[in-house]
Amino acid sequence: MPQRFTLTLPISDRHRSHRFYREGLGLDPIGELAQDGLPEPLQFQLSGGVCLCLVPAEGLGWVLGDRELSPAGLSECLLGMALTDAEQVRATAEVLRGAGGTVLTPPTLQPWGFEALVADPDGHAWQLYIE
Repeated sequence: MPQRFTLTLPISDRHRSHRFYREGLGLDPIGELAQDGLPEPLQFQLSGGVCLCLVPAEGLGWVLGDRELSPAGLSECLLGMALTDAEQVRATAEVLRGAGGTVLTPPTLQPWGFEALVADPDGHAWQLYIE
């Protein structure tokens, strides 16, 4: 069984992404600091053995074998965060907006439950929902 799983997303600006994930989601970066004061690679421990790694887009394209990434504005995955109630969904969406995110769908009751969708500074969509 693997000891750790890593989810890697392309980004355009390390400091902007760090702010969103650190201030918005309250995640602590892990790893040795680079000259810019941030870990290289920029990683955050999510839970258990799952890590989120944020890599500049050109670097991720190179790691993938010089493949092109999706154009900006397209989402190939949906990241989810389970919260306890509607007020927490509303508050978290506002915190993420304040940390540089974009509210895609304001907190609202959908047929499948109460949720909000917020994009990080690179357009990666986060679903905030009640568990």
